[in-house]
Amino acid sequence: MLDAIRVQEVSPTVAWLRSPAAIRERCHQVLDLGLAGRLEYFRVEPSRLPTVVDRVLAVTHEAYPRLDIPVHSRWRHFDAGGVPRLAQLEARLASLPPEERARAKVDLGVVSVLLDAGSGPTWRYQEPGGASYVRSEGLAVASLRMFMAGGFSSDPDRPLRADAEALSRMTREQLERGFQVSEANPLLGVEGRLHLLQGLSRVLPRPGSMFDMLAAHRRSVRATEVLGTVLDVLGPIWPGRTTVDGVNLGDVWPHPALGPPGSADALVPFHKLSQWLAYSLVEPLAEAGVTVTELDALTGLPEYRNGGLFVDLGVLVPQDPRLTMEVYAPGDAPIVEWRALTVALLDRVAALVRGRLELTPEELPLAKVLQGGTWTAGRRVAAELRPGGVPPIRIRSDGTVF
Repeated sequence: MLDAIRVQEVSPTVAWLRSPAAIRERCHQVLDLGLAGRLEYFRVEPSRLPTVVDRVLAVTHEAYPRLDIPVHSRWRHFDAGGVPRLAQLEARLASLPPEERARAKVDLGVVSVLLDAGSGPTWRYQEPGGASYVRSEGLAVASLRMFMAGGFSSDPDRPLRADAEALSRMTREQLERGFQVSEANPLLGVEGRLHLLQGLSRVLPRPGSMFDMLAAHRRSVRATEVLGTVLDVLGPIWPGRTTVDGVNLGDVWPHPALGPPGSADALVPFHKLSQWLAYSLVEPLAEAGVTVTELDALTGLPEYRNGGLFVDLGVLVPQDPRLTMEVYAPGDAPIVEWRALTVALLDRVAALVRGRLELTPEELPLAKVLQGGTWTAGRRVAAELRPGGVPPIRIRSDGTVF
């Protein structure tokens, strides 16, 4: 199964920019500049952090009164609306050996995460015979239903899988049909999502191959190794953006305050979808008997719910009010600055939340603070402030970053 996988050799600079240590270091550099009043787009008000912590704790206690918080991952969205879809999937996988069940779940997790970039404010998925869902939950339910219908498999006798042949043949029409896209129900970034799926077909015989790469002959694997495998294997599928030493880095962008234009010193790595995928591999690996350790080495996710929470509650104040009125591309300097500040501030919020709950990082890792947590609080506050819960800063999504 692994013979077709080839991982590109990279320079030390590229390897470092693919590490969560680099994400954290560069984002905290941006926060330090903000605290010193040296950023162009945002003023940082740390005195407002207790307000954020209050909201995070409120939604956490509401959803998890016994603090039995799971890891923030794609799996939380599949049972949207209280419908036990994962139990339906489990029932259909029950006759398979444990390792093949794990591969099937990794197939689903990878494909669903790659389809999880922002949907836009108007798209929705109407589940046959059920309710309609929007944004991340809608994308999750649509991708799960498409998976369970064999939409990512080339073998009619083995529908519950994704494989390179089916992904390479995927057309825009098939994807739009599975996600109920129409002129009246537009989905942002369809071409970008299709590009990722087709790119996936060129780097893996099936997404579930990553289970074998991570789980072979061991009972535990470090979170940094999970992310490293995701970045090494999936690196070639991302649209061409910033390159260093001939390698396309994906979700890595320059910030003018960090270094000279064109230099590696100016780059801020985020790897949002890749980290979201790494978090989402924890449970399939655990179910197969492989524990992911040192989870706190990964960072918070720089997306618009976490980032919006800090803007809406006054921790991040736009220097120019027009920043909340215009629409930006992911690589625009205000968005890079906002995302970097978000990652660094999530570390601070996690520490404050643990302090209030008197829990250790081992008892409440960042991944559980996100789930408890910051993402839900960001959505809740946005819904209170703006119709439809749209984020305070608008981003032009291409379906491959957020």
